[in-house]
Amino acid sequence: MKVIGLIGGMSCESTAHYYARLNEGVRAARGGLHSAEILMWSVDFAPIAQMQAEGRWEEAGVRLATIAKRLEGAGADVLVLATNTMHKVADTIEAAVGIPFLHIADATASKIRAAGKRRPAIMATRFTMEQDFYTGRLRDKFALETLIPDDADRTLVHQIIYDELCVGRATGASRQVFVDVARRLAAKGADCLVLGCTEVGMLLDERNAPLPIFDTTLIHADAAVNFALGLVPTAEAAE
Repeated sequence: MKVIGLIGGMSCESTAHYYARLNEGVRAARGGLHSAEILMWSVDFAPIAQMQAEGRWEEAGVRLATIAKRLEGAGADVLVLATNTMHKVADTIEAAVGIPFLHIADATASKIRAAGKRRPAIMATRFTMEQDFYTGRLRDKFALETLIPDDADRTLVHQIIYDELCVGRATGASRQVFVDVARRLAAKGADCLVLGCTEVGMLLDERNAPLPIFDTTLIHADAAVNFALGLVPTAEAAE
């Protein structure tokens, strides 16, 4: 079994879901008392969030790349960055290490295409919804036509993510907001819904979403399990 290097803490809420899913996946595949081999570095999210808000992406990239190198040095065989938004600095991280980096957008897009979907809507932070590092990758690499909420809905979704979900709050009122936003995206012609922030699964799932969902947290963790157990070719897993 390969060792998974997990860069987490953005937020700690979603990282807990990653940790559980990774171990559940290995147990399901191997049975008995088996669990995942994980090296995890969980960051203090407040300074990272400040860097995001101030547009200090290069500084954030250097910080996470330094952590990636330390995980590699400690014995990690593959890297998983447990956040969608910080994949904005994925190139910086990849350039700093010699081990594979599993990109969350690639894992998700592969699942979307395999399901025969082509017009995913995405609910995420403003950075992920509005900047090209994520939606552009889905478009250019996977020929997916991504829909995003209108400006007012993007503001609501972003605020709820940072003010509530990232600190462990999941209220009924916010759940209804997310359901309503998802319905408006369905009305715009989306054929599926990407839970494009690793916390969105705290409010939306297959029971209340009006569209087929692709939960990036679960998809990304499953890709890491497959890589660790050699269930997919190395090149495919790291694509």
